Amino acid sequence: MSNASVLPLSWEVPEIFRQRLGDGPGRQRVMQADGHVLLVTHRPPRQGERVRSGRYFWRNPEGKWISSDLGQGATAMLKHLEEYTTEINKLEKAEADAQSSEDYFRVISELSPLLRATRNLHSTMQKARELIGNDRAAINFRDRAYELERSAELLFNEAKNELDFLIAQRTEQQAASSHRMAISAYRLNILAAFFFPVVTLATIFGTSMRHGFETLSPPVPFLTMVFVGIMLGVVLIVFMNMPVEPKPRKRRGADERIRRTP
Repeated sequence: MSNASVLPLSWEVPEIFRQRLGDGPGRQRVMQADGHVLLVTHRPPRQGERVRSGRYFWRNPEGKWISSDLGQGATAMLKHLEEYTTEINKLEKAEADAQSSEDYFRVISELSPLLRATRNLHSTMQKARELIGNDRAAINFRDRAYELERSAELLFNEAKNELDFLIAQRTEQQAASSHRMAISAYRLNILAAFFFPVVTLATIFGTSMRHGFETLSPPVPFLTMVFVGIMLGVVLIVFMNMPVEPKPRKRRGADERIRRTP
């Protein structure tokens, strides 16, 4: 397959550039030959995109910049960098609106390839600046690429920290809930153990005692039993839900550690 389809046919670039390019862009890099400089860059990666789409910038010996699809002049490279800025700003807004771990994971998943792309772009711009020399446009492109890499890195770290904090917070809440359930189960077991002998003996010997309620009207004993049962149930619920704070661990002071140091 011919390499002519990768670079525009109208570009009068050294033939070695076309020979060194395959059917796709490959990694982001810079080439130089006979005063010509070729930058192989990637468009900002899209979600779910596996194959990177290439974009090429050619600087001729006269210092004129020409892009494969964004026109001519230094503004072409600025448009390319602005596309990265737009994607970073979009993910920054998504990170600010994220509420759940799924939201943060989605932001991180989309940001990871973008961060790698900006890192490689900055490295390519730095090498191009070294090859071109003290060209004002190349220096500005390099600085702008560094800003993009820095912004993407900061946003990635912030989203990852927020996700880690959210996971830790959920873990603490689950641990606290498990602790409360364990305390409630312990109290219930204590109550069951306390009344178990009485219930067992009453069941074995079939205790039937006169308590004085036999002479009352039929609804009164039943309603009294229901009321007393409900009140005891309320007391039991309050007892089961009493907060139990774990005792804080005592931390040894600096003086005590010094005294124990041989």
